[in-house]
Order: sequence, then structure tokens, then C-alpha cells
Amino acid sequence: MNETELSGIYRAYIACLNSQDWDSLNRFVDDEVIHNGRQLGISGYRDMLTRDFEQIPDLHFDIELLVCDSPHVASRLAFDCTPKGAFLGLDVNGKRVAFAENVFYRFQAEKIAEVWSVIDKAAIEAQL
Repeated sequence: MNETELSGIYRAYIACLNSQDWDSLNRFVDDEVIHNGRQLGISGYRDMLTRDFEQIPDLHFDIELLVCDSPHVASRLAFDCTPKGAFLGLDVNGKRVAFAENVFYRFQAEKIAEVWSVIDKAAIEAQL
């Protein structure tokens, strides 16, 4: 898969997340997906994402930077949202915060097989 194809698949995956089209998630994510070293499988991955949207009703994934080097994707995702209650162990309680997530993906057979994700928690702390 070349970089243009990989970029298209990734952008479609982000659109799937933003529309919360959980029935289509299996088009983009491998059944045995690993997230930050833990094998979640597609059901655990879906559960993680639905919890994110429950905690942050206005969650929207905005691609700020995208680099593709097949089979890998590196992305900086920007967020400007209003988490309810605690988020990442911080008492956000409905305050609007902006932060980024740096995330790397390994694709296998045109699906996300592994994810490494780091959220800029310090940026959130500085806004509280």
C-alpha cells in the first residue's frame, strides 16, 4: 500500500470516529488490535472510543499533522473540547480545553494493527 492510499484509509478512519459509525470500525481496525502495548481487540478498542465520546460529548478528531511511511502512520491530532467530570485524572468538570495527541499506527492488510498514543496532559493541566 503506498502513502497516498494509506493517507486515504487513515482519513476515512478519522471520519468514521468523528461520525461515531461504530458499525464501520472493523473496516479500519484489525480484530486483534493492540493499543499502547495492550491487546484490546476490536471490541475493547470500540469500548475505549465510546467511553471517550461519553466523557467528552463534543469530541472531534482534527488531523493537524499526518505523515505516512507504509506500513506506518504518524499523526498529531488536535482537540478543542469540553470533557465532563474528570479526564485523565484531572478535574476538568466541563471546562473547555485544547490539547494534542501524538499517535503512531502500524497497518497490516490495510487495517490498524497497533497504536501508540501519547496525550499532552501538561497542556490540559496548564489550562485548569
